[in-house]
Amino acid sequence: MERTAMDLRTYAVRARTGPCFVCAQVAGDPGYRHEVVYEDEAHLAFLDRWPTLPGKVLVAPKAHAEHVVRDLDEGAFGRLMGVVHRVASAVEAVFAPERTYLLSLGSQQGNAHLHWHIAGLPPGVPYERQQFHALMSEHGVLSPTPQQQSETAARLREALAARSR
Repeated sequence: MERTAMDLRTYAVRARTGPCFVCAQVAGDPGYRHEVVYEDEAHLAFLDRWPTLPGKVLVAPKAHAEHVVRDLDEGAFGRLMGVVHRVASAVEAVFAPERTYLLSLGSQQGNAHLHWHIAGLPPGVPYERQQFHALMSEHGVLSPTPQQQSETAARLREALAARSR
């Protein structure tokens, strides 16, 4: 799937002035709906609406938290990272990436709700297009159809279910 240009200005306005995208997803706001991959009483994992790599997933606590160190005690951090690990393992099972990137992004200026990005780097990506280059929407985003997103989410849910058996 090829990358297409993203309207970064509109995205920045939405991220900085709109509702919290995670809280809106948790509340069921249709304008912030994402394909859910995993959910428990405290966490949510869903496909990135503007992925830069196939099957890119975001994992967040459901309760609004903004700082990984200040807002989570050690137990909550460990539980969140357990979800990140389980979802990342599913991404690896489904996409067989060369490397799986895990990182937390956002800031007080936009996308403040704590969340982790899980992005599998496909094999064969030239080195100069890996790492930060592969993750930056400034280099374009993938445009999967709703049907493709639904199928990807189903495959990831199946991989998660298989791991829990």
